[in-house]
Amino acid sequence: MILPIVAYGDPVLHKVAEEIDQDYPGLDALIENMYETMYNAQGVGLAAPQIGRGIRLFIIDASPFAEEGSDDFELLTGLKKTFINPIIIEEDGEEWGMEEGCLSIPDVREMVFRQEKVLIEYYTEDWVLVEETYTGLAARVIQHEYDHIEGVLFTEKIKPLRKRLIKGALGRIERGGISASYPMKFPKAK
Repeated sequence: MILPIVAYGDPVLHKVAEEIDQDYPGLDALIENMYETMYNAQGVGLAAPQIGRGIRLFIIDASPFAEEGSDDFELLTGLKKTFINPIIIEEDGEEWGMEEGCLSIPDVREMVFRQEKVLIEYYTEDWVLVEETYTGLAARVIQHEYDHIEGVLFTEKIKPLRKRLIKGALGRIERGGISASYPMKFPKAK
Protein backbone atom coordinates (compact mmCIF):
# COMPACT_ATOMS: atom_id res chain seq x y z
CA MET A 1 0.00 0.00 0.00
CA ILE A 2 1.33 3.42 -0.96
CA LEU A 3 1.34 5.74 2.04
CA PRO A 4 1.25 9.55 1.94
CA ILE A 5 4.61 11.17 2.62
CA VAL A 6 4.60 13.77 5.38
CA ALA A 7 5.61 17.20 4.11
CA TYR A 8 8.03 19.74 5.52
CA GLY A 9 6.58 21.50 8.56
CA ASP A 10 5.03 18.46 10.24
CA PRO A 11 6.31 18.16 13.84
CA VAL A 12 7.05 14.41 13.45
CA LEU A 13 9.94 15.35 11.15
CA HIS A 14 11.65 17.26 13.96
CA LYS A 15 11.35 14.70 16.76
CA VAL A 16 13.90 12.08 17.74
CA ALA A 17 12.26 8.76 16.91
CA GLU A 18 11.75 5.98 19.45
CA GLU A 19 13.20 2.48 19.38
CA ILE A 20 10.89 -0.44 18.67
CA ASP A 21 10.98 -4.12 19.57
CA GLN A 22 10.23 -7.31 17.66
CA ASP A 23 6.58 -7.14 18.69
CA TYR A 24 5.93 -3.78 17.04
CA PRO A 25 2.43 -4.21 15.53
CA GLY A 26 2.35 -4.81 11.78
CA LEU A 27 6.10 -4.27 11.30
CA ASP A 28 6.45 -6.56 8.26
CA ALA A 29 3.51 -4.90 6.48
CA LEU A 30 4.82 -1.45 7.41
CA ILE A 31 8.24 -2.22 5.90
CA GLU A 32 6.62 -3.59 2.75
CA ASN A 33 4.43 -0.47 2.47
CA MET A 34 7.45 1.76 2.98
CA TYR A 35 9.28 0.13 0.08
CA GLU A 36 6.20 0.46 -2.13
CA THR A 37 5.86 4.11 -1.12
CA MET A 38 9.55 4.86 -1.73
CA TYR A 39 9.55 3.23 -5.17
CA ASN A 40 6.33 5.01 -6.14
CA ALA A 41 7.96 8.34 -5.26
CA GLN A 42 11.18 7.36 -7.06
CA GLY A 43 13.21 7.75 -3.88
CA VAL A 44 16.34 5.96 -2.71
CA GLY A 45 15.47 6.07 0.99
CA LEU A 46 12.52 6.55 3.30
CA ALA A 47 12.42 6.94 7.08
CA ALA A 48 9.40 6.09 9.23
CA PRO A 49 8.92 9.73 10.36
CA GLN A 50 8.33 10.60 6.70
CA ILE A 51 5.16 8.54 6.80
CA GLY A 52 4.14 9.91 10.18
CA ARG A 53 5.63 7.18 12.39
CA GLY A 54 8.05 8.39 15.06
CA ILE A 55 10.02 5.14 15.20
CA ARG A 56 13.67 4.31 14.51
CA LEU A 57 13.24 2.62 11.16
CA PHE A 58 14.42 3.48 7.67
CA ILE A 59 14.86 1.73 4.36
CA ILE A 60 17.17 2.35 1.43
CA ASP A 61 17.69 1.11 -2.09
CA ALA A 62 20.69 2.91 -3.57
CA SER A 63 20.63 1.04 -6.89
CA PRO A 64 19.49 4.16 -8.85
CA PHE A 65 22.91 5.67 -7.98
CA ALA A 66 24.81 2.70 -9.43
CA GLU A 67 26.76 3.69 -12.53
CA GLU A 68 28.16 1.00 -14.78
CA GLY A 69 31.93 0.87 -14.43
CA SER A 70 32.09 2.88 -11.18
CA ASP A 71 34.09 1.60 -8.20
CA ASP A 72 30.96 1.22 -6.07
CA PHE A 73 28.67 -0.21 -8.80
CA GLU A 74 28.37 -3.63 -7.17
CA LEU A 75 27.76 -2.22 -3.68
CA LEU A 76 25.13 0.30 -4.80
CA THR A 77 23.36 -2.21 -7.06
CA GLY A 78 22.82 -4.58 -4.13
CA LEU A 79 22.25 -1.99 -1.44
CA LYS A 80 18.60 -2.58 -0.57
CA LYS A 81 18.33 -2.70 3.21
CA THR A 82 16.07 -2.16 6.17
CA PHE A 83 17.58 -0.49 9.25
CA ILE A 84 15.77 -1.02 12.57
CA ASN A 85 16.93 0.86 15.67
CA PRO A 86 20.13 2.00 13.95
CA ILE A 87 22.94 3.78 15.75
CA ILE A 88 25.72 5.55 13.89
CA ILE A 89 28.82 4.61 15.84
CA GLU A 90 31.26 6.73 13.87
CA GLU A 91 31.45 9.09 10.92
CA ASP A 92 34.91 9.51 9.47
CA GLY A 93 36.86 10.87 6.52
CA GLU A 94 36.85 14.04 4.48
CA GLU A 95 33.64 15.99 4.18
CA TRP A 96 32.36 16.16 0.62
CA GLY A 97 29.48 18.02 -0.86
CA MET A 98 26.63 16.79 -3.00
CA GLU A 99 23.22 18.17 -3.88
CA GLU A 100 20.56 16.40 -1.83
CA GLY A 101 16.80 16.34 -2.00
CA CYS A 102 14.09 14.79 0.13
CA LEU A 103 10.69 13.26 -0.53
CA SER A 104 9.27 15.38 2.31
CA ILE A 105 10.66 18.53 0.67
CA PRO A 106 9.81 18.14 -3.03
CA ASP A 107 11.52 20.32 -5.65
CA VAL A 108 14.16 21.62 -3.24
CA ARG A 109 17.75 20.47 -3.73
CA GLU A 110 20.73 21.92 -1.88
CA MET A 111 24.43 21.22 -1.37
CA VAL A 112 25.03 19.22 1.81
CA PHE A 113 28.46 18.29 3.16
CA ARG A 114 28.85 14.92 4.86
CA GLN A 115 31.75 12.75 5.92
CA GLU A 116 32.67 10.02 3.45
CA LYS A 117 32.52 7.02 5.79
CA VAL A 118 30.00 5.75 8.34
CA LEU A 119 30.03 2.86 10.81
CA ILE A 120 26.47 1.85 11.73
CA GLU A 121 24.90 -0.78 13.96
CA TYR A 122 21.31 -1.86 13.33
CA TYR A 123 18.85 -4.73 13.37
CA THR A 124 17.80 -6.40 10.13
CA GLU A 125 14.20 -7.37 9.37
CA ASP A 126 15.05 -10.76 10.93
CA TRP A 127 16.24 -9.00 14.11
CA VAL A 128 19.89 -9.87 13.57
CA LEU A 129 22.19 -7.21 15.04
CA VAL A 130 24.86 -6.19 12.52
CA GLU A 131 27.62 -3.61 12.37
CA GLU A 132 28.72 -2.40 8.94
CA THR A 133 30.87 0.29 7.37
CA TYR A 134 29.77 2.21 4.28
CA THR A 135 31.55 4.81 2.17
CA GLY A 136 30.73 7.31 -0.56
CA LEU A 137 27.18 7.47 -1.89
CA ALA A 138 26.07 4.53 0.26
CA ALA A 139 27.23 6.36 3.39
CA ARG A 140 25.48 9.55 2.25
CA VAL A 141 22.12 7.84 1.73
CA ILE A 142 22.39 6.19 5.14
CA GLN A 143 23.40 9.45 6.85
CA HIS A 144 20.48 11.31 5.22
CA GLU A 145 17.92 8.73 6.37
CA TYR A 146 19.53 8.45 9.80
CA ASP A 147 19.14 12.21 10.20
CA HIS A 148 15.38 11.74 9.74
CA ILE A 149 15.11 9.46 12.77
CA GLU A 150 17.15 12.02 14.73
CA GLY A 151 14.64 14.75 13.79
CA VAL A 152 17.05 16.51 11.41
CA LEU A 153 16.28 17.57 7.84
CA PHE A 154 18.92 18.23 5.19
CA THR A 155 17.80 21.88 5.08
CA GLU A 156 19.29 22.27 8.57
CA LYS A 157 22.72 21.37 7.19
CA ILE A 158 22.95 24.04 4.51
CA LYS A 159 24.54 27.47 4.62
CA PRO A 160 22.50 30.28 6.26
CA LEU A 161 22.22 32.28 3.04
CA ARG A 162 20.79 29.26 1.20
CA LYS A 163 18.30 28.72 4.05
CA ARG A 164 17.01 32.26 3.59
CA LEU A 165 16.78 31.81 -0.17
CA ILE A 166 14.60 28.68 0.10
CA LYS A 167 12.38 29.97 2.91
CA GLY A 168 9.54 30.81 0.49
CA ALA A 169 9.67 27.36 -1.13
CA LEU A 170 9.57 25.69 2.29
CA GLY A 171 6.57 27.79 3.28
CA ARG A 172 4.71 26.76 0.11
CA ILE A 173 5.41 23.09 0.86
CA GLU A 174 4.22 23.47 4.45
CA ARG A 175 0.97 25.10 3.28
CA GLY A 176 0.35 22.49 0.60
CA GLY A 177 0.97 24.97 -2.19
CA ILE A 178 2.85 22.48 -4.37
CA SER A 179 1.97 19.31 -6.20
CA ALA A 180 4.11 16.23 -6.04
CA SER A 181 3.93 13.15 -8.25
CA TYR A 182 3.17 11.04 -5.16
CA PRO A 183 0.63 11.29 -2.30
CA MET A 184 1.60 13.77 0.41
CA LYS A 185 0.19 14.93 3.71
CA PHE A 186 0.65 18.66 4.35
CA PRO A 187 0.61 20.08 7.90
CA LYS A 188 -1.14 23.31 6.96
CA ALA A 189 -2.88 22.38 3.74
CA LYS A 190 -5.12 25.02 2.24
